[in-house]
Amino acid sequence: MSHDTYELKAESREQVGKGSARAVRREGKVPAVIYGDKQPPLAIALSYKDIFYKIHGGGFLTTVATIDVDGKKIQVLPKDYQLDPVKDFPMHVDFLRVGKNTEVNVEVPVHFINEEKSPGIKRGGVLNIVRHEVEFHCPANAIPEFIEVDLTGADIGDSIHISAVKLPAGVKPVISDRDFTIATIAGSAAMKPETEEAEAAPAAAEAGEEK
Repeated sequence: MSHDTYELKAESREQVGKGSARAVRREGKVPAVIYGDKQPPLAIALSYKDIFYKIHGGGFLTTVATIDVDGKKIQVLPKDYQLDPVKDFPMHVDFLRVGKNTEVNVEVPVHFINEEKSPGIKRGGVLNIVRHEVEFHCPANAIPEFIEVDLTGADIGDSIHISAVKLPAGVKPVISDRDFTIATIAGSAAMKPETEEAEAAPAAAEAGEEK
């Protein structure tokens, strides 16, 4: 499951647009919009400090939250945010309303386990990660915090595909027309000299015997 849910307090905004957003930021708050669930968009202002720490704390876009807007509690999933290109300050956030049947597309991080049980990595091979995140379609209230790829038995030249990953119920890859690759075990350049030395040793011995 995703990170623990949390609650944010917000104020509704009657005015929207660039001028209104700038005014909100001057007050030390972050403008945001809640949309979806067949309801009109709701413009709000959030605490800058709360949003800053949530965005930079990890798991922001995969965690369902509750926003208390002037006493009315709304379940949401953060869908997008903009940061100041220079200072990384949050400038705006988009939230999707979450109902009991809401399904979403989300990017979920990939974690790798049991590298020590991979013969290929033990022999000096390298884990080549093709996808650090995978986009899934799933219920908004059942977003996995990450998916786990088990490297047990993976040898040099092996590819790990999405079909090899055990997914939670209701979680499906957005890419459904092929069994795409998540990672491969590749031979490393560091292995080549060792192989060449091993092959060269008998040849040198034979040359010495001929003399």
